[in-house]
Formats: sequence, C-alpha cells, structure tokens
Amino acid sequence: MAATYLNRILDYIDEQNPMHYKKLKKNIAFDNSEYVERAEAFFNNYDQLLQKEGKDLPFALDCYLRVCEDVIDEQLRFVETGKYSCTSFDEVNQRVYGNPEVMSYYMHGLLVTQYLWAHHYDILQFFFKNFSAFSGNIKHVLEVGGGHGLFTNEVINQLSAGYNYTMVDISETSIEMSKVFVKSGHVNYILQDVYQYESEQKFDFIIMGEVLEHLEDPFGIMKKLHSLGTEKAVAFITAPCNSPAIDHIYLFRNPNEIIQLFNEAGWEVVNDLIVSSEKKKPNAVDDPLIPVMYAAFLKKK
Repeated sequence: MAATYLNRILDYIDEQNPMHYKKLKKNIAFDNSEYVERAEAFFNNYDQLLQKEGKDLPFALDCYLRVCEDVIDEQLRFVETGKYSCTSFDEVNQRVYGNPEVMSYYMHGLLVTQYLWAHHYDILQFFFKNFSAFSGNIKHVLEVGGGHGLFTNEVINQLSAGYNYTMVDISETSIEMSKVFVKSGHVNYILQDVYQYESEQKFDFIIMGEVLEHLEDPFGIMKKLHSLGTEKAVAFITAPCNSPAIDHIYLFRNPNEIIQLFNEAGWEVVNDLIVSSEKKKPNAVDDPLIPVMYAAFLKKK
C-alpha cells in the first residue's frame, strides 16, 4: 500500500517543525510494511471524521504539534517539581474538559499520536499480537474510555459471531469519534461515568486504555472493573509513568506501582510490556524523568 497519508503527514510536519520531523524519522519505522498498512488505514478513517467536521488533515496536524508543545512544557515543569501540574479532576475540568477550544485541539492532537508516537504504536502492536491468545471464549466485551475505537476494531475483527460489545465513556466526543472509526454496528455505546455503570451481564474481556492517570482514585476503578468481570475475566489495561500532560492527575513513578495497584484490586499480570517514549536512548526505561508506557493483560486472582 502506498504511504499516501504518511507522506503527506511527514511533509507537513517537516515544513512546520523540522526538529520534530527528525525525531519522528528516528523513532518510527516508516519502512515497516505492517506499520504502514495500519497507519494508512487509521488515517483514512480519521480523514473521514475530519471531513464530517468540516476540517482537514493540516488542521489535525496543527493540533498534534500543539499537543507536542504542551507535553514539552509539562515535561519541563515536571523536571523542576517532580509533580504533575494538576492533581484533581476539578483542576483538569477547568483547564481542559470545560474549555471547548482546548478540548478540540487536544482530542484531535492525541488521536494523531496513536501512530506518530512510537511508544503508543508499540502498545497497539502488543495488543494486536497477543489478543488472540485470550479471544477463544470471549462473548461479552466491555471497553471503558474507548476514545477512538482502535482496540474496538481489532477485537471485533478477531471475535466470532455472537459476541456482545459494550463501550462506556464519560465523553460524548469520544463516543462520536469511536462511531466513525468502528466499522461495525454491533457496539452498544453508553454515555456514562463507569463508576455509576451497572450491568446484570458480566464481561469476559475488559479493555481500558490510558484512563488510570486521569483519575484521583485509580484503585477504585480497578475494583469496579473487577466487579464487572466474570470469574475468569481477562482485562487489558494501559497507563503511563512519569508522563506529564495537561489532563494527567495521578502520577505513577514506575510500572511496579501499577502492578501493585492491580494486585491490591484483585488482578494479576499474565503478560505485559514496558516501553519508553525515547526508544533510542540507552536505559531510558529506567530514567524517572522519561515517560514510560505500561500495558498488561490481567486475570482475576
């Protein structure tokens, strides 16, 4: 597949921010056929969403570059203080979620990072390659904070007929984005805070990508997921460590803190991945000032 979207994206970023272009070329394997195929499909779907909103790809890339600037600013503050700039939902709501202008560029910018930040793509690839080991007996799937539907599509593609898929998200914007990306009508979208969500049906498989860091009480949500899972439920959870952002609240210092949280909430790790945002730097995963992504397949104890 010709890299139509990727070529356009790289050319635009090179024009707007040559330094960031060099970083992308260093961190991403743009000659990898699997990556190119997945990225092209993703940006094709995303382009449809942009057109529906009366926007275009340069708009999305400007949003992306603005998010990158935010991350640099937050990282500098984090190096100085050792803390995230926000520690409560009220702060984040005032700064981000309750500010339409910020929310617009932030949502679009984050969406682009899924295939332009190497550690984000590594997490996706880890899920793509390992989900089949758990998919054999799955009939009921719950996704919390679906966001963009990338995991949703992969799960649906691998499940046999007769599955039930429920997505619970507190953001109407996220649900509308997912509806564009997900190529199936067999998803039950629920606009609700998962803490208030109740279901008579228990779930075999639960997905929650990059939600824990946005909460004041990540333990509470892991216990909630535990209560929503069947006795043999499997969960796929991701979260960053030392990763300041304008809407991150809970600071995990290292993956062991996340693993401990899982254990205390009644989960144990079956398979996991740790990846740094700076893949080319030696010992980057062990550097407390470099963001690290953690992903794990879990089962109930």
